[in-house]
Amino acid sequence: MPRRVDVTFELPDEVAPNLRDEDLAVKAKEAFTMELLREHELSQGKAAELLGIDRHALFDLMTKYRVPVIDMTPEELAEELKTPLPDQIFTCIDPVLMYS
Repeated sequence: MPRRVDVTFELPDEVAPNLRDEDLAVKAKEAFTMELLREHELSQGKAAELLGIDRHALFDLMTKYRVPVIDMTPEELAEELKTPLPDQIFTCIDPVLMYS
């Protein structure tokens, strides 16, 4: 069963005067979710699900909050780059279309 958390805080009137409470709640949820991603407490798939958005929108949001989309140590990246790509990846690229 999902856990519901209500957070209340005071904002001075001059802070975000044009935003409705609902918009502020969405921004707070986004920021919290991005921080959980940054701290590796949440997967990208779960973050997208919590925010009700697809992965592409999540990547845009991660860019906005400066959360790396690919977050690997230099060693992990070096190991990943050693892994050859599957042959199927190249069969779906039409070289005629690439250079026309």
